Amino acid sequence: MAKASAQKQKILYVLEYFQRYTDEEHPASIADLTDYLEERDITVQRKTLYDDIETLRAFGLDILMTNEGRSYGYYLASRDFELPELKLLVDSVQSSKFITHKKTEALIGKIEKLTSVHRGKLLQRQVFVRNRIKTMNESIYYNVDSIHSGISENRQIRFRYFDFTPDKKRHYRHDGGWYTVSPYALTWDDENYYMVAYDTSTGVIRHYRVDKMTDISTVDRRRDGEAAFRELDLAEYAKTVFGMFAGEPVTVLMRFDNRLAGAVLDRLGRDVMMIPDGDGHFTVSAKVVASTQFFAWIFGFGPLAEIKGPSAVLASMKDQLRKVAALYGDGGESEQVTM
Repeated sequence: MAKASAQKQKILYVLEYFQRYTDEEHPASIADLTDYLEERDITVQRKTLYDDIETLRAFGLDILMTNEGRSYGYYLASRDFELPELKLLVDSVQSSKFITHKKTEALIGKIEKLTSVHRGKLLQRQVFVRNRIKTMNESIYYNVDSIHSGISENRQIRFRYFDFTPDKKRHYRHDGGWYTVSPYALTWDDENYYMVAYDTSTGVIRHYRVDKMTDISTVDRRRDGEAAFRELDLAEYAKTVFGMFAGEPVTVLMRFDNRLAGAVLDRLGRDVMMIPDGDGHFTVSAKVVASTQFFAWIFGFGPLAEIKGPSAVLASMKDQLRKVAALYGDGGESEQVTM
């Protein structure tokens, strides 16, 4: 780098040093700044460094001076993100199932640069990065970008959709054919990322796992289904659709042991009506899609939870229990299963 050009960039390197190498426990002396600049072929006088610090302060940087004995030091006291906030971001990235291992490490590396290198080491927690079950679809980030483009540009998108086979290969639905839908929102449910869209061919709102979508592109066609999506409450939708299994919602009456109050509130929301029902129990009426995932949620509580009605949902639950019981015994034993 030419010396004249380097001199023009001096204050930028001073800014870089404060952002990357200083914090309250690690102030920088004028000698530290001088050495850093000289490593970049920038000659400097002490007075100009004091002037640079004042310029950065005037620009809005919270640079404070510390005085211990005869030594003076300067550090960047406040940043856009505090350390607890960065730890929260790192933990969110680590726990996100839809972010691959490779992208997890890359994102954490970028988050570390939002604080000093010293405090950045505190973010290298790597709690569940290595052994966490993560998506295998590295293109999910580009998928999200493409979906947002369709939403912001009010255009439909097309894509292909796949499942994994037992040999871990992709099997595309519709014989590899294209899906064309109108995207409206992205939602996170049961550790997976979903696109909520209007399907013109069926006239209904559908959802698709983003990590199972490939070859996404926008279509030169305006979105359909605006009225249908306007009537959709995404928060209610997420509570109704267990595991994002589609279907028509129905009002189901359920009876729970009082010990499950927290679990019911977590799943069905704080606004759900919980009516006392006998000693140590309460009932709840809520709209849900009576899918196998819903039945699994109820069954997971064992005898502490019970479906009371309607009769069609109760019959479906019993049918599911018979089918599962049949896997572990003969038909006669499975017929004895009751609610």
